[in-house]
Amino acid sequence: MSTEETSRYVRLRVELVLEVGDADAVTGAALRRIAADPGTPEAERAHTESAVTEDTAEALAYLVDPLDLISEVPGVELQQASWSSEPVDYDPDSPEWDLDGDDVDEDDGADGRKDARTGGIG
Repeated sequence: MSTEETSRYVRLRVELVLEVGDADAVTGAALRRIAADPGTPEAERAHTESAVTEDTAEALAYLVDPLDLISEVPGVELQQASWSSEPVDYDPDSPEWDLDGDDVDEDDGADGRKDARTGGIG
C-alpha cells in the first residue's frame, strides 16, 4: 500500500499489569491530584474521592493519563482515549497471561504478527 492509501490514524493498544505494593500511597497520590484540581465541581470531587478511596484500581485509573504516554512523541496528536483498571489474579507462569495471545486475527500468523505478504509487519 502506498502512503496515500493508508490511514493517518493508528490504534495503539497497551496493556499493563501492575503490582501495587503500597495501596495507601496510590490512594494518597490520587487524592492529592483530585485536591489540586480547582476546576472540579464539589459533587464530582466527592464522588471521585469516594471511588479512589474505596478501590485502588480506581485510584490507579485516575492517576494514569494516556496523554502522558504520547505527549513527547513528535508528529502525533491524541484523538481519542479510553482506559480502565480492575483488580486481577495474576500468575505470570499461566498461559492466560500471554499478552500476545489475544491479538491473533484472520490476517495474523500463529504468533499474532501481521503476515509480511499482506503488507503488515513480519
